[in-house]
Amino acid sequence: MTPGFDVEKKYSLRDTIGQYVKKLGGENEKVLVVNADLMGTCRNRSFVEAFPERAFNVGIAEQNLVSFSAGLAHEGFIPFAFTMAPFMSMRACEQCRTDVAYPGLNVRLVAAYAGVSGGISGPTHWGIEDCGIMCSMPNMTVIEVSDPVQAEQVLSASLSYEGPIYIRNGIVPTFRIHGDDYQYRIGRADVIVDGDDGAIICSGTVVQYAVLASLEIRKTCKKQVRVIDMHTIKPIDRRAVIEAAGTGTVLVVQDHNVIGGLGSQVARVIAESGLSARFAIAGIPDTFAVMAHADYLYAEYGMDAAGIKGKILEMMEH
Repeated sequence: MTPGFDVEKKYSLRDTIGQYVKKLGGENEKVLVVNADLMGTCRNRSFVEAFPERAFNVGIAEQNLVSFSAGLAHEGFIPFAFTMAPFMSMRACEQCRTDVAYPGLNVRLVAAYAGVSGGISGPTHWGIEDCGIMCSMPNMTVIEVSDPVQAEQVLSASLSYEGPIYIRNGIVPTFRIHGDDYQYRIGRADVIVDGDDGAIICSGTVVQYAVLASLEIRKTCKKQVRVIDMHTIKPIDRRAVIEAAGTGTVLVVQDHNVIGGLGSQVARVIAESGLSARFAIAGIPDTFAVMAHADYLYAEYGMDAAGIKGKILEMMEH
């Protein structure tokens, strides 16, 4: 795979997802969009305008959003249900579990505002618990997209995938990480930067910061730090985790509470495999984060490039 790094140009994952779902709608009449009064926020207005007969708005009622989508999936449609990560995972938690996950229906739960990407929208609009919640539901596949190339391929792959998928995406712009030859596979992690001196396992918005940290370490410290885009948080790519542990140092960077989510999944694999490695999680500590813009929050909690660089160098020195 050829990396597609272009750090100067940033893309909106919300815009990419909204436009691509419209494209899929033009190719497949079973594709539907269901909103909870957030078509502007979730950037799917173009689908609604192009295919009004296949677009539904249940209003500010996330429980109805999920249950209605479950009914559509039961009838053979492929509904993409859009709202914010905290609303999908907590307001509609029971419906995600009982109406979607329990029967294993083909509902695509598209959750924007992942992590603290919502910035000054505040704790009510931050999704820092959602991965822990969704990963605990049997049958639920949990994916976090890192760039526009991957986002489009995740959506394409979801059409033929059996079972429910929770697709989380941040709203902070990201540069392109994957090249034109990228081939996405659910459950198979991507090594973005190779290296054997240590490994960073991450997903979503923070992948770009991990890439910058690794490249800076290579340039200034002459150490090779692997960066793994673990886009599929559940089911996790066990082989990629085991190989990362073989470097002796594993830093998980997750835009999420450090309790639950990707870090817990990685730690479980390492422990179950009987491996020994220096291990840490960079994320939101077990606290309600301070109110600030997203860039400040990523720096405050060690998830920006400088924080990631400093943490993994510290780990490798011990």
